[in-house]
Amino acid sequence: MQSTRTPWQVTRSVWHAMFIREALARTMADRMAWFWMLFEPIAMIVVMVLIRTVIMGNMRHIDGAELIPWMITGLFGFYLVRENMMRPIGAIDANKGLFSYRQVKPIDPVFVRCYLEGLLRSFVFILFIVVGTLLDVDLVPAEPLAALGAWFSLWCLGLGAGLVFSALAGLVPEIGKILRIISMPLLIISGVIVPLNFVPHDLLVYVMWNPIVHGLETLRATFFPLYRPVHGTSLLYLWYWALAMITLGLMLHVRFELRLKRQ
Repeated sequence: MQSTRTPWQVTRSVWHAMFIREALARTMADRMAWFWMLFEPIAMIVVMVLIRTVIMGNMRHIDGAELIPWMITGLFGFYLVRENMMRPIGAIDANKGLFSYRQVKPIDPVFVRCYLEGLLRSFVFILFIVVGTLLDVDLVPAEPLAALGAWFSLWCLGLGAGLVFSALAGLVPEIGKILRIISMPLLIISGVIVPLNFVPHDLLVYVMWNPIVHGLETLRATFFPLYRPVHGTSLLYLWYWALAMITLGLMLHVRFELRLKRQ
């Protein structure tokens, strides 16, 4: 009997099944999975505070924001982009066995992993906000809707990067190794550790080419009402990058679908 389901219904069923599979693998396969999701940002915050203390002295305050909340918002925003960029790289290879079903495309595990990563990072961030509130650390956004908009914008940027690099890494595996190497320098030039106001103007011009900077500065401005983003911050600029990469990523997956299945 011929199926009467629409293509969207088929795709939604595929995504739902793969989401359950990925969620269980991500959170249950390793008994330490939740511990590492919580410990990683805590450890990074401690390390960055120590770096700031050693380099700049006991600097606990930034213009318009406290140091630790400022770092937490920047760190989680950066992780949202980074993990959406890195996690999909192995998604195609990990789900290769499912491509024998014609309903499953190489792009499906990429979408599912980015969606799952967005949910997990959002949950952990909300958990930090709740715990911070209980500890009298001001982490509640001053403009919640604008904060959601900035958070979603960063997720879309990460989705675009994930689509592009998952396809490229499927064609040239060395690209995945290169991305892992540059993830730490990318954190430094995204303004996560040091405020961009400390960066010399001649260098800042080039740093502002990085779309992550615009997302993080906008996100921080929605959390701290007295915080002033660096001059030239534009969420529209981030969206230009996000839409361009999403479009390029979709084109790469459509063009090289058969090669990605056979990799």
